[in-house]
Amino acid sequence: MRWLLRLIVLLALAGCAPIAPSPAPPSGTTIYHVAPDGDDANPGTEAAPWATIQHAAEHLRPGETVYVHGGLYAEAVEITRSGSAEAGPITFAAYPGEQPILDGGDFADDPDGANGFYLEDVSHIVIRGFEIRNYTTARRGAVPIGIQITGAAHHISLVGNHIHHIETHAPVDADLLGADAHGIAVYGTASEPIHDILIADNEVDHLVLGSSEAVVLNGNVRAFTVTGNLIHDCDNIALDFTGFEGIAPDAAQDRARDGLVGGNRIYAIDSRPNPAYGGERSADGIYVDGGTRIIIERNEVYDANIGIELASEHGGRATEAVIVRSNFIHHNHVAGLAMGGYDERRGATIGCSVVNNTFYHNDTEAAGNGELWIQFDTRDNLIVNNIFWAGEQSLLIGNPFAENDGNTVDANLYFAPAGASGSRWMWRGMTYTGFDAYRRATGNDARSRFADPRLALPRPLLLRDSPAIDAGLPVTQAGRLDFDGRPRLIGPALDLGADEYDGSP
Repeated sequence: MRWLLRLIVLLALAGCAPIAPSPAPPSGTTIYHVAPDGDDANPGTEAAPWATIQHAAEHLRPGETVYVHGGLYAEAVEITRSGSAEAGPITFAAYPGEQPILDGGDFADDPDGANGFYLEDVSHIVIRGFEIRNYTTARRGAVPIGIQITGAAHHISLVGNHIHHIETHAPVDADLLGADAHGIAVYGTASEPIHDILIADNEVDHLVLGSSEAVVLNGNVRAFTVTGNLIHDCDNIALDFTGFEGIAPDAAQDRARDGLVGGNRIYAIDSRPNPAYGGERSADGIYVDGGTRIIIERNEVYDANIGIELASEHGGRATEAVIVRSNFIHHNHVAGLAMGGYDERRGATIGCSVVNNTFYHNDTEAAGNGELWIQFDTRDNLIVNNIFWAGEQSLLIGNPFAENDGNTVDANLYFAPAGASGSRWMWRGMTYTGFDAYRRATGNDARSRFADPRLALPRPLLLRDSPAIDAGLPVTQAGRLDFDGRPRLIGPALDLGADEYDGSP
């Protein structure tokens, strides 16, 4: 376990640095224009613009920018040209102060499902400021996608776009399969990885997804940053980082890895109305399914089925070395954080760190999972410095499986309406009533406390008399910033939970 925790610390400090967004075109950059009243026979100037984004995609060279003016574009754009590190990216951008709309209403009968933008084996591309909407299908097997990146692409930035109403209404079969859609999909299908991907400050909402996800990075994908996005009102998983699905030719590289997932706000994620789930509520706000070396920090997830899940759906495979820190996870339906496979045929969660998060009033459906839901085959995970505040059922931890080895659960702050003596716990399939009974039986949480965290709700801010102040262990995995972007270690020791106390009254 020690070598794995050291590896996690090194990754936290050095291995997953954010990718900086591409700046505005520098002075002297060649700029072209597209407008609804343009003509592709024009020279593409502001006075004589082109008519289609596709025409621009077929003519731009490295370092050039096309400004797309406000209006409706009924297109499915395929980008086949690359920018370069030397000359700069090819940039597709909304004209300042205007809103171009890429609309898929004309593509409902596409047999494969149309994409707003499709990028395969290209590099150094920026897509910024578009509204992408109405790519839909009722065909089984067709997959509409707002933006798709595939092959061996790299250095792609998707910034400040609004992707909505991407929908599948295809009928599902007896196994609930056949319907799929994505807002943003990054599929590493080649032996060379997709890498240096930035997905930042986008809004992704009102998607009907079938068996698929709002934003997914799957297969041979590494070195990515997913930050500052707003994802809401979707009927399946919001953010998914996936492995071992046979997407890449090399099984050893077939997993999303080495990424940062930070500062996203996610809400209203619910699979209950989704025909592909048969009424089951199992959609995650953030899901790592077989990924590795990913930092998940400073996100807020609420009104989802499960706030965050670290798992592997594939037997013999694992989600490993993921750090979950400084997140505020509250009012989710089934659990705050889930770890491990959902049954004995699934894979494992190994060597992950869950530190300095605030979990508040999750499992609102009283499904029996609590704030922390430990499932099948969890090993050598670190769960410290968190605040767990249960809802009305007063269930803090649910752990129905005995396959749970080497996990460290300590230095947390717990609270529940029933108080310490009436609080409820499950560990390795055994249930306990009372904080002391749980600790005696399990050996967990020797340095933890049960007390009112004294939070300035509805935010996870600590009040000046909070018992969470200076009560944490000095774990490097906690990172440098708290949920609100303030530096950690303001006092002589780490505070517990997502926020450091800043000295306010």
